[in-house]
Amino acid sequence: MVRATIIGSGPNGLAAGVALARAGYEVRVLEASDTIGGGVRTAETTLSGFRHDVCSTVHPAALASPFFRAFGLAERLEWIIPEISYAHPLDAGRAAIAWRDIERTAAGLGADERAWLRLLRPLSRRIDGVTDFTGNQLLRVPADPVTAVRYALRMLDQGTPLAARSFRTVEAAALMSGVVAHANSPQPSLAGAAAGLLLAALGHADGWPLPRGGAQSIADALVADLEAHGGSVEPGTAVTDLGALDWGDPGRGDLLLLNTSPRLALTHPDIPAGYRRALASYRYGAAAAKVDFALDGPIPWSNADVRQAITVHLGGTRAEVWASENAVAAGRVSERPYVLAVQPSVVDASRAPEGKAVLWAYIHVPNGSDLDPTALITTQVERFAPGFRDLVLAPHAVPASSREAVNPAEIGGDISGGVFDMRQALRRPALSPTPWRTPMRGIYLASAATPPGPAVSGMAGWHAARTALADAGEPATLDDLFG
Repeated sequence: MVRATIIGSGPNGLAAGVALARAGYEVRVLEASDTIGGGVRTAETTLSGFRHDVCSTVHPAALASPFFRAFGLAERLEWIIPEISYAHPLDAGRAAIAWRDIERTAAGLGADERAWLRLLRPLSRRIDGVTDFTGNQLLRVPADPVTAVRYALRMLDQGTPLAARSFRTVEAAALMSGVVAHANSPQPSLAGAAAGLLLAALGHADGWPLPRGGAQSIADALVADLEAHGGSVEPGTAVTDLGALDWGDPGRGDLLLLNTSPRLALTHPDIPAGYRRALASYRYGAAAAKVDFALDGPIPWSNADVRQAITVHLGGTRAEVWASENAVAAGRVSERPYVLAVQPSVVDASRAPEGKAVLWAYIHVPNGSDLDPTALITTQVERFAPGFRDLVLAPHAVPASSREAVNPAEIGGDISGGVFDMRQALRRPALSPTPWRTPMRGIYLASAATPPGPAVSGMAGWHAARTALADAGEPATLDDLFG
């Protein structure tokens, strides 16, 4: 039986493993950490009984992913889809709320009701066209070109200085800036707008779901399927040199897939000089500094609707959010940073002991920063939820400089797998219609450093596996593998 060795047990690596195991390969997944899952792990990082997600909690791209739809992820786990996709509190108890119901959201934005509907309703109604366009290499003809054009025009609207004139109300401008800031890029920017528009459209289509019990359940479901088809996962197995790795014989069809930073491919002894230069010039960007909080009870947000939200964007007005993101791009951290906060225990009692709560939150920081963000995050939460500080039982901070030890793919704490701008959206990590294929026989890239980039969708892993199967003369579709 031909072998497939996969380095990295994040969702992309496991997705590739599931696809190849179902295609008849003997699959072995090697994971450097003692626990599996990469960016979808759950652990008691603060106190016993408080379950925190190591990286992501809410997964807008998961249920919309063609791979996970074929895999049946929606049926394998218990998903919670909140009525509120995300909230953006403002001073004096005000807040802008992105309900899953787009009409309800727009109605709460006053003079910007029609503007919000014009911007997002065409995308949320044709979400499959949006995910097809954004979930693949951009150097291709999209399945729904009309929706792709609409999406691109809205990128120009929100990703250039025109964005400053797109909304008249403080609430609508803040709501959009908060979701665009997920991209961790200068504002305004085309790449940031692209990410924000996708997330906002998903928020009004499939919603922003989270699996009950924690993100670890996504990895566990993938591993269960992998093992059911003869595959295995070996945690605690770090690979730092491809030249020293016995992964088989590419001449007989064995495969090696890297769900890692592209830097690992540089250790291959036969890497061509041109490809080496391309990978060596691949850029890593701004990072995340995160804190898990064990809390003595629910967060006392000044706005009642925010108390129901799972994802909360803290940053104040659009001008404040832009200033925060642009400070990071300039190598600094704002005194009032944009904070991405998630409070899963609002809807999932399994995350904390009875009457208690959990919160994780991160800020954007320069790559490699050793800043402990606990004080800055606490101050921003307290700004919109007076009394929060008194509820903190235990914090657990992970500066950007420590993230690489938790997940080696996060170079300098870059959780996006590399700078996400328009240049690297096309050149991720090299300019090619099939960037998952390397020039080294049998070796493929399957991480967020390949299209479609960051997000828990499994699509980079699927594209890598699909490309490898096609190269082996065994082309397969998702229907072929999952029926």
